Amino acid sequence: MALHILEFTECSTFEGISKMMLTYPPAIKLAQLPTPIEKLSQLTARLEGPEIYIKRDDYTGIAETGNKVRKLEFILAEAQRLKSSHLITCGGYQSNHARTTAVLAARLGLGCHLVLRNGMSSAMEGNLFLSRLVGAEIQQVTPEEYMHVNDIMQGVALDIKSKGGKAYIIPEGGSNEFGVLGYVRAMEEMDKQLKERSISIQHMVVPVGSGGTYAGLLLGKYLFDLPVAVHGINVCDNEAYFTNKISKLIDKVCKRFSLDLKSAKKEISIIDGYVGKGYGLSSQNEIELIKQVAQKDGIILDPVYTGKAMHGLIDQIRQGRFKPGEKVLFLHTGGIFGLFPKKSLFF
Repeated sequence: MALHILEFTECSTFEGISKMMLTYPPAIKLAQLPTPIEKLSQLTARLEGPEIYIKRDDYTGIAETGNKVRKLEFILAEAQRLKSSHLITCGGYQSNHARTTAVLAARLGLGCHLVLRNGMSSAMEGNLFLSRLVGAEIQQVTPEEYMHVNDIMQGVALDIKSKGGKAYIIPEGGSNEFGVLGYVRAMEEMDKQLKERSISIQHMVVPVGSGGTYAGLLLGKYLFDLPVAVHGINVCDNEAYFTNKISKLIDKVCKRFSLDLKSAKKEISIIDGYVGKGYGLSSQNEIELIKQVAQKDGIILDPVYTGKAMHGLIDQIRQGRFKPGEKVLFLHTGGIFGLFPKKSLFF
């Protein structure tokens, strides 16, 4: 199968203030960048706490909206370098990552196979609908089967190979050593934007679902020697799980790209307690918060990631963790299509 090569960025070398050298591998320009940073003035006033800013990574595209496309810029460049004909990845039935992978596979002329937990038994809408629309092959598995999803994806790859193709397996959420670099570079982008506006933030808050976005931000903090605390609010599992997972991701990045940044692991900050009913499950409090932010701030949050994370941020402000006089930057990771399967919960 002929590959449709899009424009690649130059391999660039960055020397951070910490004197650590990073040479970015090739990446395909797929996201609409840079995304803006806005002040949430009305939310700031309502809470009477720190100044709240939002990084609009829900603006990275339309069908590609959200944080996953930044990761896939690096991942898909590696897939093309290896002359892959197919992409295989996994996630929940409303996976933003799976939808973004399917859309980008279509743009690049690649086959796409998605292994989704409880996918086909669900209504064909939101992310699931878009994944089907762009031609992805979707395989439904039970929660029990999904515990062995890596083995399942390896089996799909072998089947593709038997038919003359070559598959590239992307882990859940695009969280591997290449995907992490998408948010190292995003931190570089944010640092430039904030300096241009003379804004000094003390805290950054990000939803955590697979760990790759958080790992990239934390590594970017160290590479750029930025005086900001990076906090993740987990939307599934718990603090111990993600501390371990992010530590392993940092180790993989350091090994692959010859970086000495393992000390960054000491500053992993996961704010637990906002998983609620569970991954992809919404409490009425979360739904009401999404409605309130939409109606009073004009910001559309999603029920899986940003709704839970914003709920956590607001609660932590009320508890005094983030104080008046400080500035907090919230990373909007997209996910708007995840709202549509839950529309009956809102009105």
